Amino acid sequence: MDHELPDQALDASFDIVARQDAADQMLGALRSDVEEVKGRLDRAARQARPALDGSAPVSPELKGFVDGYLRLGRTSELKSVTGAVAGDGGFAVPREIDALIAAQLKTISPIRGVAQIVQTGTAGYRKLITNSTANSGWVSETGARPETLTSKFNEIVPPMGELYANPSASQAMLDDAGFDLEAWLADEIATEFARAEGTAFINGSGTNQPKGFLQQPTALTADAARVFGTLQHVVTGNASGFDTAPELKLIDLVHSLRAAHRQGAVFIMNTKTLATVRKFKAADGTFLWQPGIFENAPARLLGYPVIEAEDMPDIAANALPIAFGNFRNGYIIAERKTTSILRDPYTNKPYVNFYATKRIGGQVLDSDAIKLLKISL
Repeated sequence: MDHELPDQALDASFDIVARQDAADQMLGALRSDVEEVKGRLDRAARQARPALDGSAPVSPELKGFVDGYLRLGRTSELKSVTGAVAGDGGFAVPREIDALIAAQLKTISPIRGVAQIVQTGTAGYRKLITNSTANSGWVSETGARPETLTSKFNEIVPPMGELYANPSASQAMLDDAGFDLEAWLADEIATEFARAEGTAFINGSGTNQPKGFLQQPTALTADAARVFGTLQHVVTGNASGFDTAPELKLIDLVHSLRAAHRQGAVFIMNTKTLATVRKFKAADGTFLWQPGIFENAPARLLGYPVIEAEDMPDIAANALPIAFGNFRNGYIIAERKTTSILRDPYTNKPYVNFYATKRIGGQVLDSDAIKLLKISL
């Protein structure tokens, strides 16, 4: 018995060491698992949160489109717009580039910034609107209910056309990994689209392009008496410009618009006309035009924002240099949501052309919501 005690103590000590080794191995494995989990969580968090510069994480779709197609011309895994022969109509740009184009268009295209915009399918856009004829009446509790007038409907089908831009870049630019290709391309497309839109939404003929609001017929008659689609104009009282009290004509123009439409109404004119209007004063000597109070706030005329649109006409005989109205109610822009791009490295060597297209239409929606000032007696 005396010899067994040291042996038992020795065995017990070996057992403690073994258990300690097992515990150390288990703890090491747990630490390794914890570190792996932390690494996965960190990677997931970095992908989920925006970058420090405010940009969103780059999606695989965008990266493949920019690095694969725009830079190198690879067309695999891209969505053809036509659905027939790949690339016949170009390839649909990723939503990130479309969002960049849309944001810049709204910033630099004056009418787009205030009009109503709808997205269309392949069949275009149609809308029925009523002429607001009264269809109700008052009767006694037991009186007969005579038939009321029935509202008449008018169909709005904005004329549409294919708007295109064709910016080009050298192959050296495309090979430069530091060149922000998607931002450059979105800026070039938006600038060209905005220039063409600005003309069409104001003066477009309606043939393979939007119909501008200045191409609608106009009349002096008030809202209830005009034919649907005809805009009301107010005359200046002078055959070649303004009369001696131009502020009164501008006030008449404002109040020719119904109160419901004046909520959200704006003036639209070009820079040359604005230079003339800024000199107008009220009877007490104060200027009618007032600068924006805050940074980036629009200037105001008679309390309403002023939008500069260079495609508006200058002051001249029988011209319509100033528009006033609620364009969100009065003018509709219908567009196909997707912009397509076709890469062309052959036509203009050593440059690569990017042929971008989009279907856009527009026309007056409510002819009571837009008023015009006409230079006339």
